[in-house]
Amino acid sequence: MTFHFNAYRRRLGATALALAGALAVTGTAWAQAYPSQMVRLIVGFPAGGPSDVLTRQFAPALEKELGQSVIVENIGGAGGTIAAARVLRAPADGYQVLVGSPMELIQAPISMLGANFESNDFQLTGMVINTDMLLVGRKDLPYASVDELVAAVKAGNAPPISYGSVGHGSLFHLAGEYFAKQAGIELLHVPYRGAGPIVQDLMGGQIDIAFIPLAGPILNLVETGALKPLALAGPQRHALLPKVPLVNESAGFHDFAFDIWAALTVPKGTPENVMETLNDALARALTYPEVKQGLEATGSRVAQKMSIADQARLYADEVDRYQKIAKLVGIEPQ
Repeated sequence: MTFHFNAYRRRLGATALALAGALAVTGTAWAQAYPSQMVRLIVGFPAGGPSDVLTRQFAPALEKELGQSVIVENIGGAGGTIAAARVLRAPADGYQVLVGSPMELIQAPISMLGANFESNDFQLTGMVINTDMLLVGRKDLPYASVDELVAAVKAGNAPPISYGSVGHGSLFHLAGEYFAKQAGIELLHVPYRGAGPIVQDLMGGQIDIAFIPLAGPILNLVETGALKPLALAGPQRHALLPKVPLVNESAGFHDFAFDIWAALTVPKGTPENVMETLNDALARALTYPEVKQGLEATGSRVAQKMSIADQARLYADEVDRYQKIAKLVGIEPQ
């Protein structure tokens, strides 16, 4: 009897081990089956704004490539930091993805005391677009170039030059202060709540200049003469505005390049297979003709696919660069 009982116990133990192994394999397969439910693309700005329009252009194609529903959810407020904090509070499983940019991911932690996260809390998992900043002036600005503007300010025979930004520590603000620093001049900073009011006041003549992303309606306003293009804050001239020089082509400027990129962004600790899936699906979605043409029509450049490792290096470089610029121009958290 004892012999049979021990044999039975051994068989039972073997069966339990086999079952446990099967469950482990099944559990692993289940964990890797991403996505198995709806994916939310979180936009940190109101519906109808540039970030929202951008996201809704590629979201349908991303949905096809992922094989799961993809919805766009707008959580505006505090320069995108409310949306960023929401994504950080969610599980790091790829089902809530922030469509992030330097504005909320890097500049907000540098300049806002209320930003309760660090840039390194996030990681990029799919670059979408890059958009150069364009230095524009009111249409009746009496200077046709950066050199003329700087020379007039240094000569002291012109009224103070005002520039608009979307707030303290924003990319618009950093670009304006870095411009003044390299030129060796002072400019009057006028903060606004958004890019729309800046453009309106430029067109109305209430402010003189601003660094504005070459996206949305800006290209049309430049082409129709409603705004005066002075220089592009990019590494090379833009195909849609080939006659507009670079800031770096002006006297005294070097390494002056500011752009806004947008990327699918997830909390640090998101599984690598989830990030790879998002990266691959986005890269395919951006090749859809209607997506590519829609994104490029206003001046943005569709990003080339980058590996997760390369995106990590790019992001680290961006964080380091903007922190150094903020320190150089004396921007402190407020």
